[in-house]
Amino acid sequence: MSLSSWARTYPQERDNRIVASDLAVGAARSAAAAIEDKKGLAVSLLDVSDLLVVTDIFVIATGTSQRHVKTLVDDAEEALRTVDRRPLRREGKEHGRWVLLDYGDIVIHVFDDETRRFYDLERLWANAPRIDFPTEAALGA
Repeated sequence: MSLSSWARTYPQERDNRIVASDLAVGAARSAAAAIEDKKGLAVSLLDVSDLLVVTDIFVIATGTSQRHVKTLVDDAEEALRTVDRRPLRREGKEHGRWVLLDYGDIVIHVFDDETRRFYDLERLWANAPRIDFPTEAALGA
């Protein structure tokens, strides 16, 4: 593996902070786009690589019902499968209130509204930098 491909694969240091790799950011954006395409709400990407050792990015989204949550998860998983990524672990899909897909460097959390408000991961990880993600509204869709 060349040095340049290694740098895109593993967390990097910028401005005295550990930041997620380019590959992790790209994959997280693909998952977020798939979620948003199926009308997932309040999609956010948090770079937690400087705060946690177990993962680099949280993708957080809300579905409007248990069925919608499951659909969002299926589409995010399919989007990552197209770039040859498979989850290491899947939790909560049978209930559809909080589904977690663990890809190692990315963890996708899809909640129903009540559960997302209760756990409030954005507040819990308030020190994590947000990763820019062009939403449909920003693109004029």
